[in-house]
Amino acid sequence: MRDLYGRFGPWLATVFLSLVFIWLAGMVLAPNLMMIDYALRPNLPPAAIGGPDDSYSLDNILYLAGEPTHRAIFLKTIWASALVALVTFLVCYPVAYWMAQHATTGQLSLALLLIIIPFFINEVLRTLAWFIILAYRGPLNAVLTNLGLIDAPIRWQGDGGVLAAMVYAYILFMLLPIYNAIESLEKAQIEAARDLGASSWRIHTRVVIPHAKAGIATGFVFTFMLAAGSYVAPALLGSPGSRWFTEIIYNWFFEGGDWNRGAAYALVLLVLCLAVVLITLRIARVNLADVAK
Repeated sequence: MRDLYGRFGPWLATVFLSLVFIWLAGMVLAPNLMMIDYALRPNLPPAAIGGPDDSYSLDNILYLAGEPTHRAIFLKTIWASALVALVTFLVCYPVAYWMAQHATTGQLSLALLLIIIPFFINEVLRTLAWFIILAYRGPLNAVLTNLGLIDAPIRWQGDGGVLAAMVYAYILFMLLPIYNAIESLEKAQIEAARDLGASSWRIHTRVVIPHAKAGIATGFVFTFMLAAGSYVAPALLGSPGSRWFTEIIYNWFFEGGDWNRGAAYALVLLVLCLAVVLITLRIARVNLADVAK
């Protein structure tokens, strides 16, 4: 903060800090406080709001614990989001390593251009593109059938389609943090490890990954949180057997008309996601300051 005041002066720095505070209060703090308020109060008709029945309780949250179907979907969303983060890491790590350690300036610019350009398009449209690709009579089934790899078209909608769309949708949030972390690794360290007889696997597990753990943890945090809170991909590419917890929250708000129970479900999802993220950072021995960088 002292650097901010020294660089921009007291007046301009105060304006910047005030704008940040207003944004945090209006867009982050206030909505979450309202969500907690709704989650802890019963769903009452307007005439009963403020009456004797309008009191705080944990009934809406405990309803989730007593609903086996919703509880199963909730747990499935958590582990499936972790799977999305893991698959995204497996896809992005080789690309990030190549970009940071082997790509020329021209190759790096081209790779970043090809990766970033599709994200100029809205997420809904990109998910609809996956819907077309994975359709029963879509291009993927047509290619596989013509090659003789399958005898009949396959219905790809479901967990597999949701996983593929989410990995594609959040690839930047995993790729760029890992790339930035690996880029700071001196090539001489890799060459020294190779000269000492280390295999490629050992170089990555003992040199590259420990050096890039902050970037990897950042990518996991971003990808996991985005996947757990995703609605578009499960809604468009999912099947009745692959429902996402966000779909249930949506149903409570816009179909069931019970904002209180929807807020309670959203609050439980938020709290557990934060707990998973903090535990992951603790296991990786990475603090929030490293993630913020």
